[in-house]
Amino acid sequence: LNKPEWYLTQVLMWIGNHAKFLDDKIQPILDKAGSSVNAGLEFSRGLVMLILEKLAADIPCLLYDDTLFCHLVDEVLLFERELYSVHGYLSSFPSCMHILSEESCFQRWLTVEKKFALQKMDSMLSSEAAWVSQYKDITDVDEMKVPDCAETFMTLLLVITDRYKNLPTASRKLQFLGLQKELVDDFRIRLTQVMKEETRASLGFRYCAILNAVNYIATVLADWADNV
Repeated sequence: LNKPEWYLTQVLMWIGNHAKFLDDKIQPILDKAGSSVNAGLEFSRGLVMLILEKLAADIPCLLYDDTLFCHLVDEVLLFERELYSVHGYLSSFPSCMHILSEESCFQRWLTVEKKFALQKMDSMLSSEAAWVSQYKDITDVDEMKVPDCAETFMTLLLVITDRYKNLPTASRKLQFLGLQKELVDDFRIRLTQVMKEETRASLGFRYCAILNAVNYIATVLADWADNV
C-alpha cells in the first residue's frame, strides 16, 4: 500500500516499451481491416482499467492514513500527467481522476489538502524570512517588494490548482476552488492579526511588507481572473 508508484511506473513502462510494436505490427493490421481502432491507445486503456481496479481495492485500506493517502494522490497525479503528456492518452478515456472524484475519496482528498495547506501557512508565516523579499538585492526584479510569505502563499494556491485542474467534472473543481477561497480568507485574517501588532509603527518594515503582500496577492488574483 505504501508503494503505488511501483505498479504505476510499471504500467508506464509497459506502454512505452510496447508502443513501437503496436504501431509497426498491430496498427497496419487494424488499418487494413478498415478499423478505426488505435492499437496503442487501446493497449493503454486496457492497462489503465487494471489500475482503476487496483485503486478501487486499495483506497479504502488507506483512506484514514494521511501519509499513505497523500502519497497515493501525489503518485496518481504524476502518473496521469505522464500518461497524457508523453503517451497521448485521451481525456475521453477512463482515468484515475474518476476514482479520486468518488465521494468518500474526494472528501478525504479535500480534507488532507486543507490540512497540509494550513500547516504550510503556519510554517511560512513563522519563518524568519517571512517578511523579507527573496529578490531584495535585485532591484529590476523586485518592483513590488513582495515578502516571501506572500509569494509562497500564491505558489501554494497555484500548486493546488495544478493538482485539481484535470478533475473530470466542474462541480468537483468548484469544491477545490471553495477550499482556495477559504485559504485566501484565512491568510487575510493572519495578515490582519500581524498588522494589528504593527499599528504603532505604520511606517515600519513589517507594516510596509504587509501592504506589499496584499497588493501583490490582489494583483495576482486579478491576473488569474481570466483563468476559467
